[in-house]
Formats: sequence, C-alpha cells, structure tokens
Amino acid sequence: MESRTFSRYSWIDFAFSVVGVCTLLLDWGSDLWLAKEFYCRGDLLWFGVLVGLLVLSSIVVQMFSWFWFQYDKELPAFSGEATGVGSMFCGNRVKLFCLLHVLQLGFLCRHISAIRHGFRVWWRKEEGSDYAIYLTHDLSMLRLIETFCESAPQLILMIYVMLRTNKARTVQFVSVAASTTSIAWMVVDYHRSLRSFLPDKAKQHWGSSLMYFLWNLLLIGPRVAALALFSSILPDFIALHFLLLWLVFVMWVWQQRTNFMDSAGGEWLYRATVGLIWYFSWFNVAEGRTLGRSIIYHSFITVDVVVLLATWWGYRDRVQTKAYGLALLIALPLTYLLGLLFKALYYCCFHPKLLRHLEREPRLQEDLAGSDVAFRDFSTQDGTPASQLCNQRMACHAANFYTNR
Repeated sequence: MESRTFSRYSWIDFAFSVVGVCTLLLDWGSDLWLAKEFYCRGDLLWFGVLVGLLVLSSIVVQMFSWFWFQYDKELPAFSGEATGVGSMFCGNRVKLFCLLHVLQLGFLCRHISAIRHGFRVWWRKEEGSDYAIYLTHDLSMLRLIETFCESAPQLILMIYVMLRTNKARTVQFVSVAASTTSIAWMVVDYHRSLRSFLPDKAKQHWGSSLMYFLWNLLLIGPRVAALALFSSILPDFIALHFLLLWLVFVMWVWQQRTNFMDSAGGEWLYRATVGLIWYFSWFNVAEGRTLGRSIIYHSFITVDVVVLLATWWGYRDRVQTKAYGLALLIALPLTYLLGLLFKALYYCCFHPKLLRHLEREPRLQEDLAGSDVAFRDFSTQDGTPASQLCNQRMACHAANFYTNR
C-alpha cells in the first residue's frame, strides 16, 4: 500500500483527555448537588426524574464501553506481544474491568487509561501513538452519547423547573447557557475526532470550526427550549412525544442498515441511541448522499418545533408568560432557521472539502469504509512505514460523515 500520513498523538490530544476526565468529575459533582437540592426541597418527582436520567445515561455508556472492550480484546493489537504497550485498560484483568462497568466506573477507567497512555506517548516519547489515539476516538464517541443521553434531557429539566416555578436566578440562566454551549461543543469535539482519520486534517481552519459550532448551537438551543416549553404545559405528554418520535427515528436508522457494532445486540443498542440523539440533533450514520436525508430530518424537526410552540402558546398561562411569551414564540423559530442558514453557509463556504482528497485516493476510502483488517501499513510522521492501529468504528463513521452530500 502507498504511504499515507495520518495524524499522530499530540499535546492537544493529551489536553483533551485531561479536560475530559475533569469535566466528567465536575459533571458528576454538579449532578449530585442538583439531586440533593431537589431532595432537600421536597421535589421528589424532579429528584426521581433526574436520578432516572443519570442512571439510564450511565448504563447506556457503560454498555457501549463494555461491548467495545469485548470486541477489541479479540484483536491482536491489544496483546502485549503485538503492540509492546501492554493490554488495554486494566491489563489482562478482564474480570476487574467487568466489575468496574457494573459499578458504572468503566467510562472513568477509559479516561484514566487514555491519560496514562497519552502521557507515555507525548511526554516520555514512548511508542504507541496509534494506540493512544485509538482510546481517544472511543472516548469522543462515548462523550457524545453521554451528552445526548444525559446533558440534553437534563437541560430540558432545568428549563422546565424554571418555567414551572416562575423563578430563575442569574446562576440558572448562566447554567442553561453553559449547558447548551457544552452540548454544541461536544458535537464539535466529535467532528474533530472524525477528521483525524483524513490525511488533510490541517485544512480545517478555526473559521470552519467556529461556523460548525455556531450552527449546531443555533439548532440545538431552540429544539431544547421548545421541548421544555411544551413539557411545562403538558408534562404528561412529553414522554409520549419522545417515545413516538424515538420509535420513528429508530426505524429510520434500521432502514439505513447501519453496521457500527460487531454484534446484533450491540447494533440495536446503537440504533436506539442514534434515535435518541436524533431527537435533539442530526448526524449521518450511513453511506451515500446525505443531503436528502438531512433535508427530510430538518423539515420534520422544523414542523415539530412549530407544533410544540403552537401548543405551548395555546395552553400557556397568559399572566405568567406575559413578559417573555411573545418574544420566545418569535425568537425560537427564527433562531432555528438561522441555524439552518448557517449550516448551509458552512457547507457552501466553510467546509474543508476533504472529500476531494478521498476521491483522488479511492483506495483510502475503501480502507475507511469497509476494511476488516485491524493493522494497516500507513506512514508515520517521520516517513517510516509502520503498522498502525486504526479504530475501525470511528473510521467508518468518518467515511459516512464525509461522503457525498
């Protein structure tokens, strides 16, 4: 195979790993603090909803982590003889790693493992750059899953509480804004991880990344706000709304014949999770032209947002919402449409056009999209051919994401 240059582990990757574990611990602390606040105030319903979201999100993330560990430990890349960097995560102590997942600590263990191996590669200049990058790719996907399984629903709950109590302190507004920004940033981080599979990664400039962040922020924000407004006047129907749309999205994912996981059970877990993510935001999961699918999705979500806002407007408390009701009714649809405009502008003017490079090298696209080989001969930065471990799961996602639009 011809030599090709893929990105190596850098201090930026190490910094993202450190920040990732810090934000994870901070998120756990803030969740426990919020749950304590609800419980001490006697808001047992909200306390139960919050705890339910935390438990469900943790279980989903731990299941993905465990599935991937089961798949990857069969690869020769994860034996000490093959890589020279030792076995994955907790050495050969598979039972210990299983126990950590049962205790909901598998995700944290992955973060710590990524920091440990990243430090060896970046600071000590030891071998195993591809191995460290492999870990960060999985963490990026797991953080995305956690974001939409926990952070997005929790954000709806926060706004719902503010609306129902008709009380909002400055710190609550700041928290809502920070949470929305964090969700959009996590999508950008996922996008950054995908781009590392493409040889011309450097073509993605800060302007392009900023535009990518902005249109995600402008689309996710109004969507979450509309759901919170609807739940504030018809709280008993928001679960039904989610269930109906989630079933539709899961069937749509199934119709696209995804093959992200290596087992039937794992694949259905993935499809169910994609259905949940699509409830808030769009991302491509299958090969082929995505423009048509994207138009269908955004048209559907736009209509759904309008219906949610119209329902809220009709059933709202006119006295309680007098100060902000009309402003929200106008601002939220316009913000969503502005997000769609920014998205179109991104693909017309700011997209790095990485596909053109793949089209010039069709053999690379085949590697990314369908190869079953765990080790491939790629060139390292110093030009020395080496057998580099490639995260096939994320590579397939990269191939799908950068397909023809």
